[in-house]
Amino acid sequence: MSDGGAGLGLAATAASPARGPGAIRRLTRTVAGIVGFFVLLAIAWESFKFVGGDPWRYPEIGLFHDPPLRILQASDRQLPHLWDIAAALFQPVQRNQAESLGQFLVGAALFTWQEAFIGFVLGALIGLVLASIFVHSRLLERAFVPYVIASQTIPIVALAPIIVVGFGRGLVAVVFIATYLTFFPVTIAAMRGLSSPDPRSVELMRSYAASRWAVYRKVRLPASVPYLFTALKVAATASIVGAIIGEARAACRKVWAAPSSTSTSSTSRGRRSCGRPSSSRPWWASRSISPSRSPSR
Repeated sequence: MSDGGAGLGLAATAASPARGPGAIRRLTRTVAGIVGFFVLLAIAWESFKFVGGDPWRYPEIGLFHDPPLRILQASDRQLPHLWDIAAALFQPVQRNQAESLGQFLVGAALFTWQEAFIGFVLGALIGLVLASIFVHSRLLERAFVPYVIASQTIPIVALAPIIVVGFGRGLVAVVFIATYLTFFPVTIAAMRGLSSPDPRSVELMRSYAASRWAVYRKVRLPASVPYLFTALKVAATASIVGAIIGEARAACRKVWAAPSSTSTSSTSRGRRSCGRPSSSRPWWASRSISPSRSPSR
């Protein structure tokens, strides 16, 4: 018996070093595949411009080329060179602005990720709570699970304007849309995972007079972890999609404060804004009401 255990231990010890190089090779192949894809994309990009773009004039390096074709989609306005795109990232996003285009794009992406993260967390919590309730109550499961499924039959593009009207243009509407797309996969997967434990394990816990909370914490929740991680992968993508759709409907954008005449600095900083500009009138005052004419005397 001890010889068999020692043999298994030696086999595991011999196999463990082999896992390291194999994992490194897989990681190297993945990175090489991603880098190769972008390199091929860059080559195809510039080759298309070389064949049908605008003339190339670079006297600094002595490069002069007239493409044989004229394709509108390959012009410098439609499809700029990659080095021109990289240089534009370091240019001011607007005139008399200290913030560069790259900083603006990174700030906008971080703002969207914050909205998506809040919606992701709220949706995951709501989905887990609903799944826990449905697993422990068959009556509530039969009553409300069809409505949970039916809530995803309406496209979010059609619901987004209604949500914006109900919650107003702002962060709340965007987070609500991201949460709406996130809770459904977590709810369904968590229900499947919480119901997956072996019935004999549940009966054993009950034979020890374990409470429902103890069974949930020690048996059901650990068994649902693989299902939850699979659902969270889907929910993470759905939260990003919901945040983007919500920003488009809620008019979230980055604005700049105009420099005042008394300010000594010629630059102004940007801020993220959701909703109507402060100078616009509220929706109930958007219609122009002509004053009543007094009768001529």
